[in-house]
Amino acid sequence: MSFLNSISRSTKRRLLVAPVAIAVMLVIGTLGFSTIEGRSWLDSLYLATQTVTTVGYGDVPNETAPGRAFATLFMLLGVGVVLYSLTVMAQAIVQSEVFEALNLSRKRTQMEKLSGHYIVCGAGRVGRRVIRNLQRQNEAFVVVETDQARVAEFTGVNVIIGDASSEENLIAAGVKRAKGLASCLPDDASNVYVVLTARGLNPDLHIVARAVEEQAESKLVRAGASRVIAPTIIGSQSMARALLRPAIADFMDSIVAETLDLVFEEIAVGENCPYVGKQLSETNISSGLNVIVVAIRPANGELEFHPTGDATISTGDLLIVVGKAEDVKRLIEVARK
Repeated sequence: MSFLNSISRSTKRRLLVAPVAIAVMLVIGTLGFSTIEGRSWLDSLYLATQTVTTVGYGDVPNETAPGRAFATLFMLLGVGVVLYSLTVMAQAIVQSEVFEALNLSRKRTQMEKLSGHYIVCGAGRVGRRVIRNLQRQNEAFVVVETDQARVAEFTGVNVIIGDASSEENLIAAGVKRAKGLASCLPDDASNVYVVLTARGLNPDLHIVARAVEEQAESKLVRAGASRVIAPTIIGSQSMARALLRPAIADFMDSIVAETLDLVFEEIAVGENCPYVGKQLSETNISSGLNVIVVAIRPANGELEFHPTGDATISTGDLLIVVGKAEDVKRLIEVARK
């Protein structure tokens, strides 16, 4: 948070008035000494500066009585202006520090209340995109980043400035209560350390880690990552798909960009969901809600792609669906009862 943003509007005005007042006093002093004492403009400015800065007239005394009278009055006014300016600056600094402390305390209180949220470690090129996606989904999250300039563009975001591999910072981010963590740091060693620390603090945490080098994928999995994403591999696959199957690539890109009003979603089946115990063909998921079930992952089983109509839905199943955003939202409301 910048210094000017942390002080009140009235203090900002006084901060602008203070240097103007000093400049005005220097102009008045220069004109006065030049007119009354008959000194050169440079000597007059020198005397005015000595007065305003309370240095004194040890080397250039005033020779005339009117000059001494003017100097006396000017000293009183000049010192007053300088004291006023120093007071305003001190007030602004104290106000900024107090505001920063209160804001930090408020942010910590907010983060202590978070539960089921997400943690993003690193706000570089990858991390910033993760943050924007979480914002679009209106998800609660905390960002841990060492460089405050990288998170300056995000307003109203819970941010911890510090090392993401620090156990203290992860605890402050609520890792023990979090739903998921994305480790987006620019080097594999740091990501491995973040994953190890986070997994030790929360064994049930869903952790997605970035792999800069392909060889780091197995190390991140051993460290405790639930999923490992290698941007270079995904990028090369997308390029190959765009080269060989451009129509499919356009379709996939449209879904990711949400330009077709189609969304992929994973929906956990709740205990009171009306679909529990029914076959897929007996539900209104396809006929009534116009949502396609792409896959079903049972609570204790493997993912079943393109399930048939006789597939039975049970509590805890994870439905992978695709459909219009509004239809999928209706399905979520039914399934999570």
